[in-house]
Amino acid sequence: MTTAADGGVATLASQRAVVIFGTSNCCMCHAVKTLFSELGVSWAVCELDKEPRGKDIEKALARMVGRSPPVPAVFIGGKLVGPTDQVMSLHLGGKLVPLLREAGALWL
Repeated sequence: MTTAADGGVATLASQRAVVIFGTSNCCMCHAVKTLFSELGVSWAVCELDKEPRGKDIEKALARMVGRSPPVPAVFIGGKLVGPTDQVMSLHLGGKLVPLLREAGALWL
């Protein structure tokens, strides 16, 4: 259900096991996409600069993440994981792959 409070983020974030909100020219978004691809994760991306409601979604994400610009904002299993530093911290700590498995983004 889309609400004004979240700009439709919850609906978009729950459509796939891994959803990355970013922009088409964001180098950190590219780094996160590359990491997930190398792990064998099938992810979806919502590029805010190409999305008709991108500005509304960006404002909602900024409130959720606590910073602006809020991208990349990564959701796994419909839950906000956070920006690049959070994803990398989970990965380096050995917690990202189990989280991805739990969400159904990895099978092996």
